[in-house]
Amino acid sequence: MKVISQPIDFCKKTTTAPRIIVPTMGALHKGHLELIHRARALAGKKGEVIVTIFVNPTQFNNPSDLEKYPRTLEKDLELCREQGADVVFTPAPDAIYYSDHSVNIIEGSLSNRLCGATRPGHFEGVCTVVLKLFNITRADIGVFGKKDFQQLAIIRRMVRDLNLAVQIEGVETVREPSGLALSSRNTRLTKAQHADAPRIRRALLAARKLCSNGELTVEKLISSAREIIDRSDESAQIDYLELLDSETLQPITKISRPALLATAVFYGNVRLIDNIELN
Repeated sequence: MKVISQPIDFCKKTTTAPRIIVPTMGALHKGHLELIHRARALAGKKGEVIVTIFVNPTQFNNPSDLEKYPRTLEKDLELCREQGADVVFTPAPDAIYYSDHSVNIIEGSLSNRLCGATRPGHFEGVCTVVLKLFNITRADIGVFGKKDFQQLAIIRRMVRDLNLAVQIEGVETVREPSGLALSSRNTRLTKAQHADAPRIRRALLAARKLCSNGELTVEKLISSAREIIDRSDESAQIDYLELLDSETLQPITKISRPALLATAVFYGNVRLIDNIELN
């Protein structure tokens, strides 16, 4: 496995075998490893899997969050090696952004709700760095997790609208045995909060079951999920709970095409996100 830190170190492609990128900010867990595993399967024996580890400063609204973000590079490199990555790209910020950079990618529709509603500039930072990583690595395929469904939808829209020659692969959310979506933030939960948090998944599943049984009214589906989360013994606070069109991420009143039920829930100052697709 090759570890590089400068964009100039990437070689031009000399074969037709796919080059697949897995963008991460490090602090890798089993969810990230599943993305690398999927990339390895897509690449086959002849393709190339590139994992990027870059804590992107432009997507942080709060400077203290950037400072606190866990950095475990040595452990991450070993995990990448075990999963069969061919290259790990670990640039410093000044290798990605010129000191006077002035061009950014702004998405003006899908980013207005859910996490984007309370994180101004976040997805601008995400789009800009992902586009730069696509260009630097000359990737054919990008692999992203469905846990951050809004991010996945926005990247797909960017690829479509900018006519990028990159295929986007979405990978199902990896979960703990309890159903709780894997996240580096889970380690910040108290023992009691960690035991309570799987109710987020139960709430989403209850709404999907209700939908499968014929209930298509958005208000009733949201109410069924909200009721379960509100029964939390650990004072869980809903940041948002929305049912949207899964492609446009725009509000709907009744399910007539694939939809997404997405939520963010606070346990103290720990914010957990999850979602479920309703078809």
